[in-house]
Amino acid sequence: MTCYHAAMAVAAVSPFRKSPLSAARLGGVVLAVMALACLLTLPWSIHQYNAQNLSQTLAPPSTDYPMGADRLGRSLMWRCLLGGSISLGIGLAAATITTFIGTAWGLVAGYFGGRVDSAMMRIVDVLYGLPYILLVILLNIALGPIFQNAIGPLAGNVVTLLLAIGAVSWLTLARVVRGQVLSIKTQPFVEAARATGCRPVYIMTRHILPNLLGPIIVYTTLTVPQAILQESFLSFLGIGIQAPLPSWGNLAADGLPELNPVESHSWLLIWPCVLLGVTLLALNFLGDGLRDYYDPRARRKR
Repeated sequence: MTCYHAAMAVAAVSPFRKSPLSAARLGGVVLAVMALACLLTLPWSIHQYNAQNLSQTLAPPSTDYPMGADRLGRSLMWRCLLGGSISLGIGLAAATITTFIGTAWGLVAGYFGGRVDSAMMRIVDVLYGLPYILLVILLNIALGPIFQNAIGPLAGNVVTLLLAIGAVSWLTLARVVRGQVLSIKTQPFVEAARATGCRPVYIMTRHILPNLLGPIIVYTTLTVPQAILQESFLSFLGIGIQAPLPSWGNLAADGLPELNPVESHSWLLIWPCVLLGVTLLALNFLGDGLRDYYDPRARRKR
C-alpha cells in the first residue's frame, strides 16, 4: 500500500505523467521555450526593434541578420522577439480579464437564479448576437483616446486592445460557469452551508468556486491561443497593434505583399507565421492535455 500511495502522489503532482497525450508535455516545453526567449531578450529587443540600417534593406537571412531584414533595414529577429512578447502578453492579459469577468458573471447568475439569472443571461445573449469585430472597434474608439492620453500612443494602443479582447471574450465562460454552478449549488455541502447561515459571498467563494477550478483552468488555457489569434487577426486587418510597434499579426501583414512573382522576400512572411503557428499549437496541446486530465471519465480510466 505504501508503494501504491507513493505512486498516486507522484501522479497527482504531474498531470501529464499518466496522460496518454504526450503532446501536452511537448506543448508545455515549447511554450516555455518560446516565452523565455521573448522575455529574456526583451531588454535588447526594445532598443533594437526599430533600429534601421538602410544598407541592409531586404537583406536575406545571414549571420548578422538571422531572420533577414525588412524594407527599412530593421532586423526581423528583434522585431519577431518583441512581437512575441506583445502577442503573448496580450493573450495572457486578455485571458485573465476573460476568466475574471466570465467566472464572476456565471457564478452570480447561477447561484441566485430566478430573475437575476434571466436578466444576466439575456445580456449575454444580446452580446452574443453582436459582431465581434464591431464590439472591439467600438471599445477601441471609446477607450483608445483615454489610455493614449494617459500612458502614450503606443502603450495606450496595446492596453486598449487587450481590454477590448478580454471584455468581449468572456461570454462562453460565463455560460459554462453558470451551468456548473446550477449543478453544484444543489449538493448537500452547499445546502448545509446555507442552513448554518453562511452568507452568499462566502458560499460562492469558499464552497462553489473551488469546485470550478478544473473547468476554469482548462478554459483559460484554451482562451490564451484564441486571444493571441484574435490580436493577430486584428493587427493583420490594421486595427490592432499599430506601427512601428511589432506583433506577429502585423509582421505577417507586412510580409504578405513581399510574396510576388517579380521578386519574393518570403522570410518576411514565413518567420512570423511559423512562430505564431508553433505557439498556438503548443497552447492548444497544453489545453487539450489539461482538459483530458480534469475529465472525470478519463480520470476513472487512469
